[in-house]
Amino acid sequence: MLEQLTILAPGLIGGSVARAAHARGTARRIVLWARRPETRLALARQPWCSATSETPEEAVEGATLVVVASPVDRIAPLVRQVAPRLKVGAIVCDVGSVKGEISRLGHEALRGNAHFVGAHPMAGSEKKGWENGNADMFEGRTCFVTPLDSTHADAVTRVVGFWRDLGSEVVTVDPDKHDEIVAHISHLPQLLASSLCAFLATRDPGWRNFAGGGLRDTTRIAGSDPKLWVSILEENRDEVLRALRLFQDELEGLQAALANRNFVEVAARLERGHAYRDKFRPSP
Repeated sequence: MLEQLTILAPGLIGGSVARAAHARGTARRIVLWARRPETRLALARQPWCSATSETPEEAVEGATLVVVASPVDRIAPLVRQVAPRLKVGAIVCDVGSVKGEISRLGHEALRGNAHFVGAHPMAGSEKKGWENGNADMFEGRTCFVTPLDSTHADAVTRVVGFWRDLGSEVVTVDPDKHDEIVAHISHLPQLLASSLCAFLATRDPGWRNFAGGGLRDTTRIAGSDPKLWVSILEENRDEVLRALRLFQDELEGLQAALANRNFVEVAARLERGHAYRDKFRPSP
């Protein structure tokens, strides 16, 4: 059990970390910091919050583990901000969906004092805000842990154990490999869903009233926060561009087959997609 878990900038994921840690007895004390005073006031009334702090620096004092749950463009600045107030041997991890640059900057900010270990739970929804979190958010979900070669081994072990304690299935990968993976399985689907809705918005707006489950399921994540996704795409720009180029090749091949009435090729592509989708493991 952690003596003190501190969560900085808890939104949907950070709020769920606090709930899950409280429900599972992972930490004796859970301290939260949020930028807005009204948010801190609301958090202080929650049974899974031991205390709130007015500044990030105050929040991390005495912390065994700090989870930075801010948007990805704020993670490294927050780590640098709190670094002088961390106790020796403390561990800092994040929950951002981009890991390469964040892992390197976090490691540099804490060198010689505390330890940074990147993490990314593959959980969440199109909703936002700590109010929409839940204690079972990470149950059966993959969580990437992304240490550098120079990351302290014991710190990695403790972060892996923490996410397992919250119910996650942990996968340890290099930060840059993580960014390649999620560019394909997370960031590309987000762009496809959002782009499809953006395209349909240029057609007759009344058509949306006829939408069935297929369109609703395909575009659910288009309801995600655009500002949040702009920062993610900025951080993982190169890998997302590579994924987009490869998908564009796939789409052009399908378009060519359909234009040439090559329905054998059309069927082969549809069958390949069907087979891939059939092999998804069941949702938690």
